[in-house]
Amino acid sequence: MVTLSKLSFTFVRCPSFIRNYAAIHNQGRDLACTKNKTSEWEGVVGLEVHAQINSVSKLFSGASTFFGSNVNGNVSLFDAAAPGTLPVLNKKAVELGLVTALALTCNINPVSFFDRKHYFYSDLPAGYQITQQRCPLAVGGSIEFPVWAPSKNKFYSRKSKLKQIQLEQDSGKSLHDDYLNRSLIDLNRAGIPLMELVFEPDLSDGEEAAALVKELCLILTRIQTCTCRMEEGALRVDANISIRRKGEPHGTRTEVKNLGSIRAVANAVDFEIGRQVNKLSNGGSVENETRGWDATSSQTVPMRDKEVKMDYRFMSEPNLPPLRVSMSRQPHNLLIDVASLKNSLPELPNTTRDRLMNEYGLSQIFTNNLVNEEILLALFTKLINSKEGRDPKISAQILTIELMTLVNKKVTSLDYFRWDRDTIGEVVDLLQDNRINLATAQTVMAEIANANMDTPNEIVTKLGLAQISDTEFIENLCRQVVESNPFLVKQYSNGKNKMFNALLGLIARQSGNRVNMKLAAQIMKNVLSKNAAK
Repeated sequence: MVTLSKLSFTFVRCPSFIRNYAAIHNQGRDLACTKNKTSEWEGVVGLEVHAQINSVSKLFSGASTFFGSNVNGNVSLFDAAAPGTLPVLNKKAVELGLVTALALTCNINPVSFFDRKHYFYSDLPAGYQITQQRCPLAVGGSIEFPVWAPSKNKFYSRKSKLKQIQLEQDSGKSLHDDYLNRSLIDLNRAGIPLMELVFEPDLSDGEEAAALVKELCLILTRIQTCTCRMEEGALRVDANISIRRKGEPHGTRTEVKNLGSIRAVANAVDFEIGRQVNKLSNGGSVENETRGWDATSSQTVPMRDKEVKMDYRFMSEPNLPPLRVSMSRQPHNLLIDVASLKNSLPELPNTTRDRLMNEYGLSQIFTNNLVNEEILLALFTKLINSKEGRDPKISAQILTIELMTLVNKKVTSLDYFRWDRDTIGEVVDLLQDNRINLATAQTVMAEIANANMDTPNEIVTKLGLAQISDTEFIENLCRQVVESNPFLVKQYSNGKNKMFNALLGLIARQSGNRVNMKLAAQIMKNVLSKNAAK
């Protein structure tokens, strides 16, 4: 008797791949194109996303999908392609696939079919993959998403169309041992339910591709159909990339496989566009090939060419009947009710952004930062709902800028227990009531992040951080600064308005960042006017 947890297979890695990889790896990394070259061309990018469905068992077997189990610990006889075993379709996986299709405004097929896709690879024991090639679960649909344009310092909106969503089983995982020149096979991933989302080639660069993947992750996690933990392989991206002169047909495309992070998507797409532009601009040609992304050298590397189209010998899966779902208002009690799934959809990220901007007047940067982090969004909602009149803009700034600055500096984490509604709400209220200024708020939050267990009010009192709003004190301080800095005052009088901010900076420094700066700005203008009138 063979114990599944001990299953392993070996095969010798293709030495040509190693040679190709080494050759490319040693090439120069600088394939950046000059502006006059790239202006002739435009990128054409289409993504294929494989998202693991968030179910506890596999698509056609009862084996667990738990990530991190012992090697070959989650393998059923069917997953190992034991003779005589038959697939049993996971209803929950189908429901989650339908929910995803509904969230992306796809057209659901009332009847879909499963097919066998034949190819040999050592981590595919049966020699074929069960997928939906000819009549998938859903077709059409689209996703609208914001893209940040650094050159213009603003967001713009893009929309990408979906060709189809299909259900299929994942393959196993090869564990390569370069020292022994062999690979071992882990079948824990074999049979895990996947949604393959095929997008039309309507993107133009890496920023747009990365923004699409980010938005897709937000949607899938919001509707809880995929964890989108790319570091665990729960979501993997293939990018089809070509270039063309504007107005001309698409050029020869390459496919960059298995991109495992949003940053990798952006970098790989932009590099590949630059590589293709460089080739064509110098009289070369682009080969139709599959490439991988080497994060170490920040470049794509060849894997295999596509000159000969592989014959997958698609055929209908004989062991699975057609997949039928109910689209009517009176659903069949034995079929999945699509209408009820649609009614269960939560508010989607784009709708949340619109609501935050319309209800609270937040900027697009604030709304994007809040929606991008579910913890921040939940905290913002609690802050606003827990006290009437609490300023939403101040709340958003404290969360998305001040708190996230500490998180990004590794000073704290979002799941630190002190970052709750009451603590952050107290900081917002102190700032809103002009009892502290923004610099003091930063100090208070840094104290909390460094395990000061006092409340924000107590921290302000004990450290003497209360904001100074005494007009007489501030006026005396402004006069001292004006008298001590005649050069700055003269520059300001000559029309250099930036000098005004420099004078305010001196006020803040001399007061230990405790002065009410709005009030100080008003008083400073009066002092400067009187000084100019002398």
